[in-house]
Parts: sequence; C-alpha cells; structure tokens
Amino acid sequence: MNKLNLTYWIITGLFSGFMVLSSYGGITLMPEAVALLHDHLGYPLYFIQLISYAKVLGAIAILLPMVPARVKEWAYFGFFIDLVAAVVSFIAVGDPVPGWAPMLLFIGVLAWAYVLHHRRLDARDAG
Repeated sequence: MNKLNLTYWIITGLFSGFMVLSSYGGITLMPEAVALLHDHLGYPLYFIQLISYAKVLGAIAILLPMVPARVKEWAYFGFFIDLVAAVVSFIAVGDPVPGWAPMLLFIGVLAWAYVLHHRRLDARDAG
C-alpha cells in the first residue's frame, strides 16, 4: 500500500471513528449529551438524534470504497457543516474559546481527509 493510501485510511479512519463515537450519546440520548446539546445549546432532542444518525451514515459513506465519489462529497460537506455549526453554537451561547477551539482541530482533520480523498481520486484517474 503506498504512502498516499496509507495516510488516507489512517486519517479517514480516525475522523470517522470520532464522528461515530461522538454520535453515540446523541443517538441514545445519554444524560451528558442531553445536558450539553439540549440544555446548554438548546437543540431539540429529535434534532440531536437526527444529526447523530446522519454522522454515522456519513462515516460509513466515506469509509466504504464502493460509495460513489459524489456521495462522499456530500458526506464531507455535511461533516463540515456539522462541525462549523458546533463552533457557532458554542460561540452563540457565550462559551469561552477553550470550550470550542478544539473543534477547529477536527475541522482541520476533516479538511486533511478531504484533500487526501481528492488526491486518491486524481491518482486513480491518472493511472
């Protein structure tokens, strides 16, 4: 396996794992997730579950090789919207920078995975 593929799978796997793990509390409406997302940020419970299921589906979409590239594009875009909306939500309720700044790291990892995805597509098309 070449370096590009190995890096792609490591970064994409880690990012997808984060998204799936971060969805568990929302899907099951764990008290900690409800306290943060519903009580603190004000999201309705049905929306918390909807977004959580969508994150799991997006993670599956970017991990499965047989999923068309256009579907993967939408999954990456959905993750970007989810993470940016999280940052905006934390800022909107007045959380201090240390409370939301780590989300910028995940946006960076998402961008890295997206760039690697396109490099793999370009390499496949060229070869």
